[in-house]
Amino acid sequence: MPGNGQIAASNIVFRIKADFLKSLAHPARLAVIEYLKSGEATVGQMVQDLAIEQSGLSKHLAILRQAGILASRQEKANVYYSVKDKDIFVVLRPIAEILRKKLRESEQMLSSLGKT
Repeated sequence: MPGNGQIAASNIVFRIKADFLKSLAHPARLAVIEYLKSGEATVGQMVQDLAIEQSGLSKHLAILRQAGILASRQEKANVYYSVKDKDIFVVLRPIAEILRKKLRESEQMLSSLGKT
């Protein structure tokens, strides 16, 4: 049976994991990560291509940077963002696969409803 010290340490680890996952838990943030999969981009490019207002995008970028998912660099007046650690896609891939399975299950259930 784990001692109180181990439980407290586990709780800290769970909190860190939850905070990291929370940083991913927004459609705009996932869109940014996916957008940057092919390389770095400026805030202006992302505003235009992702159709997100600059103020909102800036907040999402700050959250992703704080979580260690994105890196940024400034060149003259432009700030460029990139994915700091490509392993984030290793995290996102199984989630996409789970969602595909759920979709297939839902499609099968809906198709069986039409047969009754």
